[in-house]
Amino acid sequence: MTAPPSPATEPAPPANPILWTDPQRAAVFEGWLAGIAAAHRLLPGTVRLASADASFRRYFRVDTAEAAGTRIVMDAPPDKENSEPFVHIARLMAEAGVTAPRVLEWDRPNGFLLLDDLGHQTMLDVIDPAKPDASRPLYDQAIDALIRWQLASKPGVLPPYDRALLERELALFPEWYIGRHRGIAVEGQLKERLDRSFRLIVESNLASPSVYVHRDFMPRNLMVNVAPTLGVLDFQDAVYGPITYDIASLMRDAFLSWEEEFVLDITIRYWEAARKAKLPVDPDFGAFYRSVEWMGLQRHLKVAGIFARLTLRDGKPRYLADTPRFIAYIRSTASRYMELTPLLRVIDEIEGSSAITGFAYGRV
Repeated sequence: MTAPPSPATEPAPPANPILWTDPQRAAVFEGWLAGIAAAHRLLPGTVRLASADASFRRYFRVDTAEAAGTRIVMDAPPDKENSEPFVHIARLMAEAGVTAPRVLEWDRPNGFLLLDDLGHQTMLDVIDPAKPDASRPLYDQAIDALIRWQLASKPGVLPPYDRALLERELALFPEWYIGRHRGIAVEGQLKERLDRSFRLIVESNLASPSVYVHRDFMPRNLMVNVAPTLGVLDFQDAVYGPITYDIASLMRDAFLSWEEEFVLDITIRYWEAARKAKLPVDPDFGAFYRSVEWMGLQRHLKVAGIFARLTLRDGKPRYLADTPRFIAYIRSTASRYMELTPLLRVIDEIEGSSAITGFAYGRV
């Protein structure tokens, strides 16, 4: 990376300038950044867009007067995003020994935060799906970060991942994916099959012991080349819930698919590390893996609904392009377990029948 200009040098215009739809908010931001620039040695003229996510948050990058130094600014409009959970969970992560951005400044009324910059490269950027052996060390680091996070768990600190939340998440699939995206009425036998399957999924997931749950623990949110563990981002939705969730999220990714042999290998590595750390995983791996699959099913149904909503309500169609991956996850898991045959019938009805191939573990 080219070193930023010295304070005495006029910085070049940023390559990725920020576009504002609200001139008043732009002025507030510029004033805030100028006000904290000296304390953090920021160069306000270098601020540029770093990324935007599925929410209303945006992230900017700004150079500092230190050699190759940068910081991240989060733009989270307070009428659309509550930054308090992010600040709270960033502190919990630091206390757990997990590498996460520190909150250096927080303009609470206006929703601007100055954060550490954990770099440009995510785990997803460096993974080659054709070379699972080369990816194993990164997944070992991810497991280490996850174990640290879970070991710090305490009840009553984060919102509970309870029945109400599980049911709200599942409801996104029939409303947004089936009803609005596919244009199919959720009624009659289709609704009965969904309701029956959802009850089983919720009961299975509530039976898992509870720990801190990141809720988006996947390679896209893990940063490489930071220490002591992989850097962790996008944690503001963390809850206290099933221990199976984050390993399911890690190995059944929204943007990356692995062969089942590799999924099993990494899940076993996590399970062994969790047992060694005395985390409350099931002592029988077969039972644990079944719980991971059913937890993953919850996530896949939720995300398919969210991706449809992002397209239809929020005008972000790029997410829907990854929905076939989730439908494949749903169909694959539902095909393994007799209890989930009604859900498999629903998927066949809305997507069309398709043969399932692959390793069937723990079919009952």
